[in-house]
Amino acid sequence: MAANSLEMNNITIDFPGVRALNSVDFAADTGKIHALIGANGAGKSTLMKVLSGAYSHFTGDIFLNGSKIDIRNPGDAQAHGIQIVYQEVDTAIIPSLTVGENIMLNHTVQSMEKKHWINWKLLFKQAEEILSGMKLKIPVKKLASELTLAEKQLVLIARAISSNCEFLILDEPTAPLSHTETTELFRISRELTVKGVGVIFISHRMPEIFELCDELTVMRNGEFVVKKHISEVDAGQVIEYMLGRRLEDQFPALGNRIGEILLEVDGLYDGDKVKNVHIHVNAGEIIGIAGLVGAGKTELCKAMFGAASNTSGDIRLRGRSLKLSSPYAAVKNRIALIPEERRKEGVLVSESVTSNLTAVNLKKFSKSLSFIDRRAEKKTALEFISTLGIKTPSENTKVENLSGGNQQKVAIGRWLIADAEIYIFDEPTKGVDVGAKRDIFELIVQLAEQGKGVLYASSELSEIMGITNRVYVLYDGEPIKELETAKTTEEELLFYSTGGR
Repeated sequence: MAANSLEMNNITIDFPGVRALNSVDFAADTGKIHALIGANGAGKSTLMKVLSGAYSHFTGDIFLNGSKIDIRNPGDAQAHGIQIVYQEVDTAIIPSLTVGENIMLNHTVQSMEKKHWINWKLLFKQAEEILSGMKLKIPVKKLASELTLAEKQLVLIARAISSNCEFLILDEPTAPLSHTETTELFRISRELTVKGVGVIFISHRMPEIFELCDELTVMRNGEFVVKKHISEVDAGQVIEYMLGRRLEDQFPALGNRIGEILLEVDGLYDGDKVKNVHIHVNAGEIIGIAGLVGAGKTELCKAMFGAASNTSGDIRLRGRSLKLSSPYAAVKNRIALIPEERRKEGVLVSESVTSNLTAVNLKKFSKSLSFIDRRAEKKTALEFISTLGIKTPSENTKVENLSGGNQQKVAIGRWLIADAEIYIFDEPTKGVDVGAKRDIFELIVQLAEQGKGVLYASSELSEIMGITNRVYVLYDGEPIKELETAKTTEEELLFYSTGGR
């Protein structure tokens, strides 16, 4: 099967106060999996949004098989066989529709535009065939609102390949997936290349890139850096291309000053999601909550933050029982949660960096008659932008215009200003590059050195091993093993994560 070529030449795009892409070149072929990588803010997603028609105000040229094509909206891209699955699944899925309707959405819209009757029986049959071809058992008549995050991601991939698809762009597709689901996605991707599809794969996970991809393109600061065959480079070289420097040790050294017990959780339940949780956190200690996707980590984090509606059990802070009936009550008791879905729950995307950083502790900036002291608010925001290394054109930039890693730094920074006593991190490095990960790890270690208690929930077992003092392994909503991190291994964590006893 002859390969088709895609080329983007001299692509430049500006947004208010910032040049996001500067004369970028990119090329990929069908039948191959091509990694597009770079640090947060490098311009990867912006380049792919140009290719998929989300941005029209760019300059430069796009060629398909040597012929120049014009892409100014998503319809143009789809007409040329270019499909994209974005990282933020909840903005792309329609929760009130069924799985089948979501998969066949493009076909449904086209039928409605042509004023054709929709054959619902055929629609669901075709959706079922697509899922079957992907070896997925998701009921086609199930409402999308009832799906897990991982299932939503897979439904969006099914939607993309349901239409004419020559190039499939996957933006951080494995972030919400379990190991099994990731393996399945890799199988699907490889099978697509055999069928003549080119897959453009955006990821921050080096092992995935080297396992799956044939080629890679590296970007930095909105510019093209290098294109290589995967066999020509190693992980260290790729990271150096991404950052423009060598990366020191990924994990900072942990402090050894562990103090008294801060937080105790006894017999915590949240229906069937969280079961019989008994854990404790000492001052200056980083506690890992390990488990695979779907183990109940997020549900446990929310239950400890007063964001679950069906909880029972006892939560004590410095020996004092707390009634955490709402997140407000948790914040009042100096408990902070940095949630997994940062755009949906962690930040106010349409508000400025300043508004986000100060939102949790507006009382600190309130003057008489409850007016906000804008000068003090701006001063504090600028201090934390500098301290956290948040890359933003200004303190007034909307958070939705920042990269994923910088959005995460804003989500963390707002709680640093609030000066909590217990910090709960739920998958804090999801969609974050290696450089920003190191920054986040350093922030977490600094919190522990200040005597704070930190809970670090993650399915990335290497991070659990690198950043925690102790770890509780969660399986089916219940901690089944407590381990001292220095005396365990990733293999042992995986053993208990999969239900080993």
